[in-house]
Amino acid sequence: MIKSYYEMMEKISCLKGSCMSVAAAQDRDILEAVYKASAVAGVQPILFGSAREIERLKKEIGYTGECKTIDEPDDISAARAAVRSVHDGEADVLMKGLVNTSDYLRAVLDKNYGLRSGKMLSHLAAFEIPGRGRMLFVTDGGFNIAPTLEEKKIILHNALGALRKMGYAKPNVAVVTANEQVSEKAVSTVHADAIARAGESGEFGNCVVEGPIAFDVAVSKEAARHKNIDSRISGEVDLILVPAIEVGNVLGKCLSCLVGARMSGVVLGAAAPIVLTSRSEDAESKLNSILLASSCI
Repeated sequence: MIKSYYEMMEKISCLKGSCMSVAAAQDRDILEAVYKASAVAGVQPILFGSAREIERLKKEIGYTGECKTIDEPDDISAARAAVRSVHDGEADVLMKGLVNTSDYLRAVLDKNYGLRSGKMLSHLAAFEIPGRGRMLFVTDGGFNIAPTLEEKKIILHNALGALRKMGYAKPNVAVVTANEQVSEKAVSTVHADAIARAGESGEFGNCVVEGPIAFDVAVSKEAARHKNIDSRISGEVDLILVPAIEVGNVLGKCLSCLVGARMSGVVLGAAAPIVLTSRSEDAESKLNSILLASSCI
């Protein structure tokens, strides 16, 4: 069980340092995050983009760490080159810089040099919530809009694979819905029940999967007692599987904006972990995503 990003950082620093390719790295926050990841966790960066602008920004922020810079003045070319470096085994993680998301993903999915693995891509978010004492992971609030039952199973497999690489031997999973009653009128509850049954049968390996379960019951033992619900994971959930992208998106923003949670995200299912942060995110958020992706190798 990981309690914080600091603990995540310590785990990474104890391992052989990972290598990360950054597409269009000519951004101050990106370089600050990359520099910190290199300094505190031993992540080795390969920076693709405008070499002149990258060097100028490195001087501004006092970047003194070692790194390899590949001059690619065009953002699309930078994305292609960064993806190819991961495809060719030169790097373990891919990170998005100042390049349009569609151009970035087009490079990722290229049939010749991309990172296709035959699996469905999905998003995993990690939250360090003040006072909780353990990380909370949420999937998929950033990639798949309205997944089917079979797609939700793939999303869960992707997320569990990542958590196991982080050291979670037996993750607790909550398949959240509006309530705990199975109803044909609420497809999410039918899906949650089917996923929980699949978990009981061992389809997802060593983990505990409960659903349908409301969010309050998932995170609060007191709520479970009030509702007279016997749960093995209430208050001790590691991973939440949401029914649709809107739920994960709103949940994540509520935790970040109202509770002050520190958030990160990674795209799973490709040949390597993919950092897909917004260009508006600050250096700390980007650093957290680097740490999360590096933990999934």
